[in-house]
Amino acid sequence: MKNFIILYLNLVIFLFFSCVNQSDKFELKNGDLLFQDMDCGPLCDAIESVTNGYNNFPISHVGIVEIEDDSIFVIEAGGKGVVKTPLRIFLNRSLDENGNPKVIVGRMNDSLKNLIPKALSFAEQYIGKPYDKKFEMNDSAFYCSELIYKIFYLANNNHPIFHLQPMSFCLSDSKTAMPVWQEYFKDLHMKVPEGKPGCNPAAFSRSKSLKIIYQYWQ
Repeated sequence: MKNFIILYLNLVIFLFFSCVNQSDKFELKNGDLLFQDMDCGPLCDAIESVTNGYNNFPISHVGIVEIEDDSIFVIEAGGKGVVKTPLRIFLNRSLDENGNPKVIVGRMNDSLKNLIPKALSFAEQYIGKPYDKKFEMNDSAFYCSELIYKIFYLANNNHPIFHLQPMSFCLSDSKTAMPVWQEYFKDLHMKVPEGKPGCNPAAFSRSKSLKIIYQYWQ
């Protein structure tokens, strides 16, 4: 009986450290896309309510990983425009109740990995560009998924890897824009761009161009 208990405890310890080691083995690579449930208030909630993410994970933001020597950064387009953010800051800006980053990782398909160096080069060129408050595809400003769309589009010789879709600012059971969006675009002195071509980070997380390979949340 004593030997059985010792064997059982050894097995539990082995399985525990095996799980820990498996988690520790995960490493980000250049070009990985980080899809985030970002807690930015009503606007993020509105973005997440319109389009379902991978496995219904709520997604309101996306950035691309760039590794320099031993440092990992995320190039992203947000309220401060296109910036290069240290990974630690990116992961810790939005945590679940257990302190885990609300982020899942997408990795480009093998057939597209040759585009990553060019895509990152274009992303570097856009650092400092302003945030695209109006969600327009043909200006010099960028919102998060627009940046990802554009850099891979250019890297692929002006052929889209991710696809544009008619934008919607309405809930699925309504033809009227949500109040938060009505107020948002009213402040910009423009009509709600319902139906105009655009992109959404949640839709990108379900793209056939990549595979979701890791989640930081439990």
